[in-house]
Amino acid sequence: MPGVGFFLFLWRFMRAIVDGLKDAQFRGLLTSVILILLTGMMVYHHLEGWSWLDSLYFCVITLTTVGYGDFSPQTNGGKIFTMIYLVIGLGVLSSFIVLVAERQLDSRVRLLPRRDNVAQASPKEGEKPT
Repeated sequence: MPGVGFFLFLWRFMRAIVDGLKDAQFRGLLTSVILILLTGMMVYHHLEGWSWLDSLYFCVITLTTVGYGDFSPQTNGGKIFTMIYLVIGLGVLSSFIVLVAERQLDSRVRLLPRRDNVAQASPKEGEKPT
C-alpha cells in the first residue's frame, strides 16, 4: 500500500498542474503532450492494429523511456513512425516535466522566507521569550 509520502507527492504534483494552467507556456506544453499522445495512439492503432489502450500504453512507456519490451512495432511504417515519435515526443515531454519541476521548486523557495522569519522570531535555546 502506498505511503503518505506518495500521496503527498501526488497532491503537490496535481496542485502544480492546476496552478500551471494559469500560465500560457504551461498550457501550450500540456496541450502539446496531450496531442503527441493522441497522435501516437491513432497511428499505432491503425498501423499496428493495437487496441486504443495498448496504443496509449505503448506511447507512455516509450516516451518515458521505460520500454518493458512487451510491445514493439512490427510494421515498417510503425518502426519509422516510432523513430520520429521518440525524437519529437521526448523533447516535448522533457520540457513539460522540467516546467512542472520548476514550478514545484519555485513554490518551495517561496516558503523559505516564511520559515526563516518564524525561526528568527522564536527564542533561541537558553533565552527568555520577549
